[in-house]
Amino acid sequence: MTERPSFDNIELSLIRVLKTLITERSVSRAAMRLRSTQPAVSAQLKRLRLLTGDPLLVRTGNTMAPTETALHLLEPATRLLQDADRLFSPRAHQRGFEPLASRTTFRIAASDYLDPLFLPELVAHLKRVAPQVRMELLPLSGGFDYRRSLAAAEVDLVIGNWLKPPEELHLGRLLSDDIVCLVAEDHPLVRVAPTRGWSVERYLASEHVAPMPLYSSAQGASPGVIDEHLASLGSARQVMVRSAHFSLIPLMVAQSLLVLTTGRLFCSRYVDALPVRIIRCPVPFPPLTYYQLWHELTHASASGRWLREQVRDVARNLATHGMLRRSGVAS
Repeated sequence: MTERPSFDNIELSLIRVLKTLITERSVSRAAMRLRSTQPAVSAQLKRLRLLTGDPLLVRTGNTMAPTETALHLLEPATRLLQDADRLFSPRAHQRGFEPLASRTTFRIAASDYLDPLFLPELVAHLKRVAPQVRMELLPLSGGFDYRRSLAAAEVDLVIGNWLKPPEELHLGRLLSDDIVCLVAEDHPLVRVAPTRGWSVERYLASEHVAPMPLYSSAQGASPGVIDEHLASLGSARQVMVRSAHFSLIPLMVAQSLLVLTTGRLFCSRYVDALPVRIIRCPVPFPPLTYYQLWHELTHASASGRWLREQVRDVARNLATHGMLRRSGVAS
């Protein structure tokens, strides 16, 4: 029977090394983040392996990968470090977040479906109100398990759209948008859309372009809100092109007969810059609702609350300006 390690042999800094090694998946990168040296972190990894009875990181080709035990240890290690921060820094928490003085790093995973201007506006706004903060913007893509990353405190916030957001996460509604189609201005559908010739059948039979499916943790890849809703109706469209680069899709639409189905706010940004038109969608879709999601780990954090307020304000400001432009867009 293996003896339990004495808590006298485990200091808080070793827990921080454990968390950093698992998230960075590299001794050298962990050393850089910890402002330590590679030999020192290697020695601490050796200690951790003895304490846990597990290799924690194993080499796979040219990279290192965490073991199953390491992944299970990540969340309790994160909680322990956050509890220690609350325990030993009560005054900082009582003061709340001070944006002008803060040097924190915010990690945000976001899709660019909401508005091509959203992330640039968010960065510009945060640099105005909190000039010393750092930001890491991650793509909400097919290979990114956002639920695990939130639970492990690898990201602070996830921004995107879901028909049914995960129940275990906190959410804040940013805005809702109606779903339309974007086509080239010389597309045959531009002539038939105002009439009854633009039917559900013709819509489904058209050639469509869509983003790559998003990752959805243990459930696998999500087809996205458009195809998910069509499936609930017992229908399916012909997706001829799937692209991981959503902001490039309007350029593809402008030079082809492809149909993009998404929110009006996103499409409206391109009607003046590209030879494209917005037309109504014949399928009755529910509104496209965008949310910001966060984990219980950061729910009470003063910096987390502040960040969510900034995201909400930037999104609503963009939506307001987008609505003002709609009167001049054909639909």
